[in-house]
Parts: sequence; structure tokens; C-alpha cells
Amino acid sequence: MRKAQAKKLPLAPDPKFNDKLVTRFVNNLMWEGKKSGAYSIFYDALDKVTKQTNEDGYEVWKRALANVTPGVEVRSRRIGGATFQIPAEVRQDRKVSLSIKWLIRYSRDRNGRSMSDKLAGEIVAASKGEGAAFKKKEDTHRMAEANKAFAHFRI
Repeated sequence: MRKAQAKKLPLAPDPKFNDKLVTRFVNNLMWEGKKSGAYSIFYDALDKVTKQTNEDGYEVWKRALANVTPGVEVRSRRIGGATFQIPAEVRQDRKVSLSIKWLIRYSRDRNGRSMSDKLAGEIVAASKGEGAAFKKKEDTHRMAEANKAFAHFRI
């Protein structure tokens, strides 16, 4: 039997927007414990988004996160010697986690001068329904749709 699940530590809201989601994003963006550096990258990226789109960078970022958030995913399940990709709903906290990770991962893969440039570019692209992170969401949904014949194997 498994042990009790670890308790989630409460996150402190960020200083500028007073939002816990921003803190969660910055925690994923952070490397080697450099949180203040991650905050400066994030805030610089939002300033660049504001300049590019003439809209509030924070609102554009929230729209980008919403556009990248997946609804369904496929999970591997072994049944009778064969492995099936079974479509499943994504839990709410996992949805947010996946969208944050995808935005950061694909912004790191972009080409640009600095991380804030890359992140700003990916945020703008995702808010318009373009970019690699949005494509990842579309591919995930497409794979779940293609494997919906195996949905009856769901646990």
C-alpha cells in the first residue's frame, strides 16, 4: 500500500500582480534556485508582450495559458500483452501544470537573444493560437481523438 500523499505547500503570491499562478509559473521557469532572476525574466517578457501587442501583458499571458491548457490526454495502459493509448480527462491541477511546462519548454527552444525575448514570443504566439506550445496541445487532443476507440478500457 502506498504512503499518504504529500501535502501541497501554499504558494506566496507574486509581488507585482499578487497572483499565485504567476509564482507557480516563475517556479517552473527558475533554474538553479535563482528565483529573482526568473522573476525578472518573466516581468521583462510581459513588458515586451505589452509593447508588441499594445495590450496588457498580464492578460495576454493568461490568455496564452488558457489557449495552451489541454482538456484530454492519452495514458498508456497494458492490457493482455498489448499497450493501448487510452484517452483520459486531465485533472485541473495537471492542466495548469502541463500548460506552464509547455510554454516554458517551447520558449526555451525558440531562437532569440534572451530568455525574456523567447518567452515573450511564445506568449504572443500562444495567445493568438499559434506557436509550438499550442501545437503540442492540438497534437495531444488529436492523439486522444484518434484513440477514443480504446476509451472503454479506462479505469
